[in-house]
Amino acid sequence: MPDREPLIAAFLTRTGWDKADRRHLAGDASDRRYWRLRRGTDTAVLMDNPPGGADDPAAFSAMARHLAALGLSPPRLLAEDTALGLLLLEDLGDGLFARLLVTDPDAEPRLYAAAVDVLVQLQAAPPPPGLPNLSARDWAGAAAMALSVYAKAATGTAPDPAPFTDSLTHALQTHADGPRVLILRDYHAENLLWLPGRQGTARVGLLDFQLGQLGQPGYDLVSLLQDARRDVRPATETAMIARFAAATAADPESFAAHYATLGAQRALRILGVFARLCTVAGKPGYLRLMPRVWGQLRQNLAHPALADLRAICDRVLPDTSPAILARIEAQCPISPSR
Repeated sequence: MPDREPLIAAFLTRTGWDKADRRHLAGDASDRRYWRLRRGTDTAVLMDNPPGGADDPAAFSAMARHLAALGLSPPRLLAEDTALGLLLLEDLGDGLFARLLVTDPDAEPRLYAAAVDVLVQLQAAPPPPGLPNLSARDWAGAAAMALSVYAKAATGTAPDPAPFTDSLTHALQTHADGPRVLILRDYHAENLLWLPGRQGTARVGLLDFQLGQLGQPGYDLVSLLQDARRDVRPATETAMIARFAAATAADPESFAAHYATLGAQRALRILGVFARLCTVAGKPGYLRLMPRVWGQLRQNLAHPALADLRAICDRVLPDTSPAILARIEAQCPISPSR
């Protein structure tokens, strides 16, 4: 990546934050980087999101404004230069759900109930115009990364995707292809912050929403409750599914099939994404998350509505055993010790 420090320094000078203390805050699976800036008692977050990648900094700004207009809590935009991919954001603090739940696991039902209520409010509002709207076959094609990337890395051969894609397309068309709503896509405990000083749904701070698009109502619920990075208690998952279904007047039986179908699609795609992050991007740390995702996939495939897809997956997908993961890690272009 080209040296962006001169651009960052000039941006901070223009915004009056050039004298601030800058501490690295986070990075993620993309090229984005974050720093916390401290200027006396004031703090802010600097996002460096180089333009031209998969994540558009202008899309972040537009979605942040949309969410704020709904009374939700994305970080306020303090300054921005989307042409350069630099944004100065409100500092929402360190109260990530994932971090809070390590020290207070019993807060899970309360925090997750608030997060579910955010989804209900979000989906009740018209989505912003111009968002991507994928077909069921498009969604199934995205999940085929489980074959083209994960299975190939694990076995050396990519299975024929046609039966898999046809089966998943049919399941999505049957159970998860209704009216679209805005989905944020990466709605999970490491992208949600607890803001106890605010009221109602504004108590949930929102991060990493720039890939928002049109999708199915249960998609972000699956993202929340079948988290690749932490185990959600089964009782919490059951209660939150019921909470969401009741709030959206969904038939529980139909919604169960809807949820399982979207859950299977998401877990399959994540297996492919995590394998690619290792073999292409040199990020083997994601491999340790794959057994959890595999368990979520098996849970979803156990639904009777997915019997055909389950049979196909049983034939073509290897499990996430230590031997399989070691084989994938051996293809990582960067040694884990570096």
